[in-house]
Amino acid sequence: MSATTMAEVPISALEALGIKPAKQVFYQHSPQQLTEAALALGMGELNDTGALVIHTGKFTGRSPKDRFFVKDAITEKAVYWNDFNQPIEEKYFDQLYQKITAYLSNKDMWVRDCYACADPVYRLNIRVINGMPQNNLFVYNMFLRPKPEELKDFKPEWHILQAPTFFADPAADGTRQENFVLVSFTKKIIIIGGTGYTGEIKKGIFSILNFILPHQKNVLSMHCSANMGDAGDTAIFFGLSGTGKTTLSADPSRKLIGDDEHGWTDETVFNFEGGCYAKTIDLSEEKEPEIYRAIRPGALVENTTFIEGTNKIDFASKKITENTRVSYPLYFISNALEPSIGKTPKNIFFLTADAYGILPPISKLTAGQAMYQFISGYTAKVAGTEEGVTEPKATFSACFGAPFLPLHPGEYAKMLGEKMTRHKVNVWMVNTGWSGGPYGVGKRMKLDYTRAMITAALDGKLNDVDFTEHPVFGMLMPTSCPDVPAEVLNPRNTWANKEDYDIKAKELAGQFIKNFEKYASGVQPEILAAAPRI
Repeated sequence: MSATTMAEVPISALEALGIKPAKQVFYQHSPQQLTEAALALGMGELNDTGALVIHTGKFTGRSPKDRFFVKDAITEKAVYWNDFNQPIEEKYFDQLYQKITAYLSNKDMWVRDCYACADPVYRLNIRVINGMPQNNLFVYNMFLRPKPEELKDFKPEWHILQAPTFFADPAADGTRQENFVLVSFTKKIIIIGGTGYTGEIKKGIFSILNFILPHQKNVLSMHCSANMGDAGDTAIFFGLSGTGKTTLSADPSRKLIGDDEHGWTDETVFNFEGGCYAKTIDLSEEKEPEIYRAIRPGALVENTTFIEGTNKIDFASKKITENTRVSYPLYFISNALEPSIGKTPKNIFFLTADAYGILPPISKLTAGQAMYQFISGYTAKVAGTEEGVTEPKATFSACFGAPFLPLHPGEYAKMLGEKMTRHKVNVWMVNTGWSGGPYGVGKRMKLDYTRAMITAALDGKLNDVDFTEHPVFGMLMPTSCPDVPAEVLNPRNTWANKEDYDIKAKELAGQFIKNFEKYASGVQPEILAAAPRI
């Protein structure tokens, strides 16, 4: 390992941040160098395909209750303060900032210049300072990588300082516990301490873009995947974990724009990121060939275990966590679009895994319904996914990403409605969950059927078919679809006892209505009118 030279990243730039390097600074190191550094420090192992496998320590996922925005002139009236958007006084940010910079000054550090937003008009330059090499490898994988000539005059607009082994003193520092993520829009700095979970870095930038782009740039920021057909037709897929967002957007016949975070301008849909951060639980080459093959040198695998006596990953194991992950650069995917910018979308899909078996496998939404469902962000967990869950459990996450939205969900929904109306975008709701009854009675919708329905929508083959209105939720259900049996298209028809279906449909509608109460005062009448009917 060789340290940086002043010409590569001026020491004065670090000193201006309050960091006075007493040890080595490793700047813009390659994935191979970062992997070797992590191995040398005993912070990871190689699996049989050459990927770096690490454990992130105590935290194997984000800790949303430990992320805070500094409440100041920029955020005080603009941020939608709630359980996810928690305020902290500027004095505590300043206090922790001084402590973390002093801490980093006495350690080796890994520095990377990178950027977010593939559309050059909205490019956000970022300098990340990590206390561990594996976290810097994650940054290489997940953010966009400047060309060598771009680094000569690189000027960061935002900084991230991350030190997994630095801990806050909650009594003195205003945090909830020792780990923290603090964001200052005034100083344009994110500080992360006490957690080695890499996803905090990625979601920190996503959260600030969810403020900057809609609030200051009139760009809709979206927690979604996106792909594009040969004719330039873009499709967007929204969905919470387990709904099939990554699987269904990874269509070999279409180019992948990105799998998680995007912006929608008047003319383009662009990826925020330069990589993918995919779940690996139960991963197989048959089910997810692109992800499986991406686990190779340069990839970073988190919190998996090996099959005993080997260095082969046991993808079925939940010994450490169910939230096992891999990060890799987008160019590891064979059909990735470069640069990752698509045209205005023609179709939007809201994916839900409805474990109650109530919602149609595919349905078309009006503008009002689309905004209502977008704010609702519904899916349902099945029995066994969480301790104490013995039957399906409704889950709502506003705009399919509530923990990352600093503004009121109504603001994102309003922008979505305006864009889909102006560009005449079709919005579809797709239930990848159960049919013929709830979980334990019915069966999961066949993936082949779901793919066929999405393909039919993309190819315009549902434009001229007949539709019927769902009596409770109001969305329009096609009566026919190529390569899909007609009897599965209306969920009520798949239930043995139709009266049971009617009762359960109204129960689920009641959960939607109750969940929406907290947003009602901040949305348009058109959205309120799209609520389910009981």
